[in-house]
Amino acid sequence: MSAGSANAGQLKDPPGGGKAVAVWCIGVAVYFVAVIFRTSLGVAGLEAADRFHVGASALSTFSLLQLLVYAGMQVPVGLMVDRLGTKKVLTLGAVLFTAGQLGFALSPSYEMALAARALLGCGDAMTFISVLRLGTRWFPARRGPLMAQLAGLVGMAGNLVSTLVLAPVLHGVGWTAAFAGSAVAGLVVLVPLVLFLRDHPEGHGSAPAARTGGAGFVRRQIRESWSEPGTRLGLWVHFTTQFPAMVFLLLWGMPFLIEAQGLTRTTAGGLLTLVVASNMALGLVYGQIIGRRPSSRIPLALGTVGLTALLWGAVLAFPGGHAPMWLLITLCLVLGGCGPASMIGFDFARPANPPERQGTASGITNMGGFIASMTTLLTVGVLLDATGDDYRVAFSTVFVLQALGVTRILRLRRAALAREAARGRGTVPAQAPVPAPAQASVRASGPEAEPRPRSTACPLPESAGRETP
Repeated sequence: MSAGSANAGQLKDPPGGGKAVAVWCIGVAVYFVAVIFRTSLGVAGLEAADRFHVGASALSTFSLLQLLVYAGMQVPVGLMVDRLGTKKVLTLGAVLFTAGQLGFALSPSYEMALAARALLGCGDAMTFISVLRLGTRWFPARRGPLMAQLAGLVGMAGNLVSTLVLAPVLHGVGWTAAFAGSAVAGLVVLVPLVLFLRDHPEGHGSAPAARTGGAGFVRRQIRESWSEPGTRLGLWVHFTTQFPAMVFLLLWGMPFLIEAQGLTRTTAGGLLTLVVASNMALGLVYGQIIGRRPSSRIPLALGTVGLTALLWGAVLAFPGGHAPMWLLITLCLVLGGCGPASMIGFDFARPANPPERQGTASGITNMGGFIASMTTLLTVGVLLDATGDDYRVAFSTVFVLQALGVTRILRLRRAALAREAARGRGTVPAQAPVPAPAQASVRASGPEAEPRPRSTACPLPESAGRETP
């Protein structure tokens, strides 16, 4: 079958509208609950250490294993979404992360608790890519960046619930009741998911090629997605921008603020809440800016990385070890930009891949930040144990990974943007993989081309500005 006939069903943009909003909200509700479960350990780190009688390194293993499973599942989940559709994958994810949260509540030992967090991470891994897929299937292409940022915003709202609701409940009713009670939320969102969610509106189904299976399908999807410089650039943008805030919120922020900065638990919780609130506000701003000016993607990403490094350095290097409150507040406000900046990675991967590869490309991109996060989580825990809880040394890991990521972004950006511009001019078909000679000719084409807006970047609307926390 020719590319044109295979993609005939994709020539028309989805209409959006009230039904699209309703379906998208069901999917986002599942992701919202998944983030609550994912970040619940961040407000219970000290209690977990006491409950399971473990030190900093063993405590970091909880989050490390969860993120390891999450990152390792991204490409398989992307392939599953491309082949099976959103509803099946999202339903399986909801069942798994609910079972994981309940198992964590009832675990009598450290080993069983680790297994429960791994199960939770597996289910959590299936939610974000599925929600992004809903956005691309139900809304016009020009809405891609905004819908991605809105999904990330809802995820941060789940983080806010962990900080504001789960933390006081944990101290009020105890470990088992708090975590088991929160698991009920997974059952609540599972009902409308099973009854009402649909993969796409009528007449906007996946191309037939996306439904083929077998080992050849898997190899082709991964090879062709990775061959696009936009996919690789997306991964490194996600890698470099996301992890400082993720590490702070997921595990080490609360201990750092209490033990290293001498704050009360209430004040530390307020600062964690500030990171989440800043993330939600900046997500809307970043989405609007990128939707209107795609050329702002690289400056926004690199600017966020630079500002984050500057504030982290100022806090860690402050004389006396205790930074003033205004500096900690500024750091938390800046950390709020890490999540929205990481979403920019998907804005490079989307126009680089046709609709039938969007799940796989999103999975590859989404691995970046979580690989960086689990590396930092483990390294910080090991260094804290090795240095007697010297947070200055431990958190210096942040700068090493940021430097690595920035060098990769600068190396890939010219090829990715030139390739995107060439596709926008119609000189590169959206369905074709990137052959090495074509890449070489693009790199040699001279000054960096300015990418067009997502809504016109490709001859096929769904492959331009689609599929993106």
